Amino acid sequence: MTKLTFIIIVVPFAAGVAWCQTANPDTPLTSLPYSPSLDVSSMDRTVDPCTDFYRYSCGSWIKNNPIPPDQARWNVYSKLANENQRFLWGILEQAAKTAAGRSAVETQIGDYFSACMDEGAREKAGASPLRADLDKISALKSLGDLASFLGKAHGTTAGSQMLFGFGSNQDYADSSRVIAFVTAGGLGLPDRDYYVKTDAKSEEIRQRYVEHVQKMLELTSEPAPQARTDAQTVMNIETALAKASLTRVEQRDPHKLFHSFTLVKLQALTPAFPWKQYFAATQLARVPSLNVTEPAFFAELQAQFKARSLDDWKIYLRWHLAHQKAPLLSSNFVTANFDFYNRYLRGVKEMQPLWKRCVLRVDGDLGEALGQVFVQKTFGSETKARTVKMTKEIEAAMQLEIEQLPWMGSATKQRALEKLHAIANKIGYPDRWRDYSSIKISRDDYFGNVERAQTFETRRELAKIGKPLDRSEWQMTPPTVNAYYDPQMNDINFPAGVLQPPLYDPKLDDAPNYGNTGATIGHELTHGFDDEGRQFDAKGNLKDWWTMQDALEFGKRAACVSDEYSQFTVIDDIKINGKLTLGEDAADLGGTLLAYIAWKEATKNQALQSADGLTPDQRFFVGMAQWACGDERTESKRANAITNPHSPEEYRINGVVSNMPEFGKAFACRAGQPMVRTQQCKIW
Repeated sequence: MTKLTFIIIVVPFAAGVAWCQTANPDTPLTSLPYSPSLDVSSMDRTVDPCTDFYRYSCGSWIKNNPIPPDQARWNVYSKLANENQRFLWGILEQAAKTAAGRSAVETQIGDYFSACMDEGAREKAGASPLRADLDKISALKSLGDLASFLGKAHGTTAGSQMLFGFGSNQDYADSSRVIAFVTAGGLGLPDRDYYVKTDAKSEEIRQRYVEHVQKMLELTSEPAPQARTDAQTVMNIETALAKASLTRVEQRDPHKLFHSFTLVKLQALTPAFPWKQYFAATQLARVPSLNVTEPAFFAELQAQFKARSLDDWKIYLRWHLAHQKAPLLSSNFVTANFDFYNRYLRGVKEMQPLWKRCVLRVDGDLGEALGQVFVQKTFGSETKARTVKMTKEIEAAMQLEIEQLPWMGSATKQRALEKLHAIANKIGYPDRWRDYSSIKISRDDYFGNVERAQTFETRRELAKIGKPLDRSEWQMTPPTVNAYYDPQMNDINFPAGVLQPPLYDPKLDDAPNYGNTGATIGHELTHGFDDEGRQFDAKGNLKDWWTMQDALEFGKRAACVSDEYSQFTVIDDIKINGKLTLGEDAADLGGTLLAYIAWKEATKNQALQSADGLTPDQRFFVGMAQWACGDERTESKRANAITNPHSPEEYRINGVVSNMPEFGKAFACRAGQPMVRTQQCKIW
């Protein structure tokens, strides 16, 4: 499913109202460690803040927090995510006990966790959970059979991208309608660029990928010589699909992802594939209209259907079945999957311990059930009230900025303000909890539990097609340390986990809190008006509400940001793809400015005092910087340069402050110093 959402960073995190300190990372937590939103011990004051503000703010944190062996990157967010997982581990261990008195929710999440932790059962089962589907693939006699197999797979497996993707989403032209989406997919490497780049490293990755596919096919009982040949067939099919797929930069243009089709028109695009059989297998009674996000991909799929034998497609399906289910199987599958995708592609040294993988699994499949228990233990009404107040203050700052923009005309300003005032703010957790009671959870059937949970979620998503939109839904679980803006919903969403120390710290003064959480709120708010978000109107419809002149003026300012960030080096000779990261970079810049304006307004009648050798303005900026303290492995930097729409952390800080005169004034920086750009970029 293609859903345009804009996220600051993706890691689950929770924090609570009770805190403790603990040194042993291999034990569950019953309460959470406390970290302040501004930690002077994390700074390196030997660094000139006007030369490298990121190192000034984070140098000691980076030195004292090396990347753990089971991580590709390690920063304040991921450290808190780890503490969150240990807290959830404690919740789940308690819930897994079969003592009387467990609630229905505790019974579900506890039994699911217990089954996941039973490695012995998975070792005993080996590859047998795949056998039924492998036999079905072997028995395919036609493309009609293949279509039925895919329809069932897409109709029961959440997020399946086997050959292509299928799901539900809001209609880009009418956000009140939910329609079917058919999307490009079908790749085993993280991005289409891995298949088409011609440098030596990319060629090495492709060779290692073929070797990995071969190994996985062997684990499904294919003889090695046959698996070697079949792996090359997989690579050939996926390369053809990759070449027909949009780049990540092209996918940032919603107009390139919106193509209204009828079933008749879709059948004409791919006449070799019987869509009626496919949709019958998904159990959808009627599909009146669809959005085919990438017609060129499906045209290539048609060419591949005509050119390839059914045996080739059986090979492809066997690989993707093993790839999709590998994390649920015995250790030989799990290890092979880790060795390629984590150890080789990301540089991770060790696999995460089983408890951590199981916590993430419960959060992924029963997240709002686990979230209920989490919220009860961690999220207070006072924090919610204070962050709602901060959000409204930052929205007021955005209104002021729009009204005063010298480059935007009055007609566009009026529509911009309409959109701003229509944004819904979701804070903490959903108004209604999702009911998972229909899912059968067994303490001795982990594979079955996952299958049934994913079938529940997939059927829930597909059932939305043709029905009124539910604007109350969340796309993240309450324990998640993240935030996002959804341009079709026109809402910003802050789970409970992201509104706790050290990201929001009620023990400290407003300056670091506005710098940290305030800038995050501003970041998400700005996404509604970045190069993607600005193309949707107040109701979430893909609609041009800009005058031509104002759109041109916006483009000039956006190009300033894109060109600037494209000069920054990720690793070796790899530069940031400024067109890929433009939305996030613009949101970092705009969000920090809005938070600064809101903080100044909120404290205008207060006698602010210096503390820890920092003025109030300096505390704002150091608080803003310290959310990003961290480091990343070389391999992960290379991968993120291709796939991640966020710039590396140091540029998310230095890139922002070097464009803000307010920062230069706060630290008495001189013109010509690295943190004072000659040409400063500003959109909002």
